[in-house]
Amino acid sequence: MVHLLLFVIYLAFISLGLPDSLLGSAWPSMYGEFGVPVSYAGIISMIIAVGTIISSLQSDRLTRKLGTGKIAAISVAMTATALFGFSISHSFWSLCLWAIPYGLGAGSVDAALNNYVALHYASRHMSWLHCMWGVGASLGPYIMGYALTGGQSWSMGYRYIAVLQIVLTAVLLFSLPLWKGRAAAEERKSGQGTEKALSLQQIVRIPGAREVMFTFFCYCAIEQTVGLWASSYLVLYKGVSAETAAGFAGLFFIGITIGRGLSGFLTMKLHDVSMVRSGECIILIGITALLLPFNENGTLIGLILIGLGCAPIYPCIIHATPANFGADRSQAIIGAQMASAYVGTCFMPPLFGVIANNISVALLPLYLLVILALMFVMHELLLKRVKQERTLTVDLQIHSEYSEEGE
Repeated sequence: MVHLLLFVIYLAFISLGLPDSLLGSAWPSMYGEFGVPVSYAGIISMIIAVGTIISSLQSDRLTRKLGTGKIAAISVAMTATALFGFSISHSFWSLCLWAIPYGLGAGSVDAALNNYVALHYASRHMSWLHCMWGVGASLGPYIMGYALTGGQSWSMGYRYIAVLQIVLTAVLLFSLPLWKGRAAAEERKSGQGTEKALSLQQIVRIPGAREVMFTFFCYCAIEQTVGLWASSYLVLYKGVSAETAAGFAGLFFIGITIGRGLSGFLTMKLHDVSMVRSGECIILIGITALLLPFNENGTLIGLILIGLGCAPIYPCIIHATPANFGADRSQAIIGAQMASAYVGTCFMPPLFGVIANNISVALLPLYLLVILALMFVMHELLLKRVKQERTLTVDLQIHSEYSEEGE
């Protein structure tokens, strides 16, 4: 039964990735039909991101009330509804309305599933599950491409993904008894049955919470900035052809997906902190390769290395959350981490767009280097705060024991 539930969670992570890359692959076929500028994709993306941030921050409260299984089923059902809504939309503003449940359905399930896996499974499963997210994110554009090249419209691509999400919703509903079987253990381990949900104000006062939120902000800023601007950097600065650049940029995401598969095996030997630090070092080597005057092959290697370096950071920091902050607070912290990640996704790639437009796209490696340095500092401060908190807790326990002996 435990293995069956893990299989369901793997399917859920694939479903999380399926819609994430759809808008980018479908938009070139969509915007002309709606009579809007190509830049309007950013409006829809922002609405989805804001919804995701809101639902991520509410994940602690919702998970305590409903449980992880119900949250997963409800969230996937909301996403399926939103995708179907996209497929029947005939105006840009209807897309904006359907983008609201699209975003709200993504945040809570992401945070709830990540916390559940962090509490109940080994670090290797966290890496492999995020590898499955990459599989889903890769399948989304493929399914959309299948619809478009088959003489169908973009709306059918959305409809295909909606049907897959509906099927997964049914699977999650049928799997609810599996989740209930572990509900009591989950409550005992995480404290969800006895403690109240934490507010954002309470979360940021927890030692190390702000540092881990900034770490996630920086990580997603790097990942999404490279994903959005790598092709433009290659074409406009390195002089690579547009066709070749598109393939090079795609290898960055392949590097993340393959890297997470490999990370699952490495976590059997290395702990989460070592995995994160190793990832940061590999990203630094990749950025250095972009800065040096290498040919196309050197640039290609740099992008792959950045992807491989990104691979362990996200899942390993999440998996370490219960150990760093306690199982009773892990859901609240992971929800805040998810929200910070999406804030980084929202604002940092567009910020580089402003820099590229007004100064030069050649500054991409330096931009990434600054964010990487900030991420490194924040992660090390996180470890320092956690160590100080543990030391203080031990000292208080010792003091309490001596006081009791004295009485």
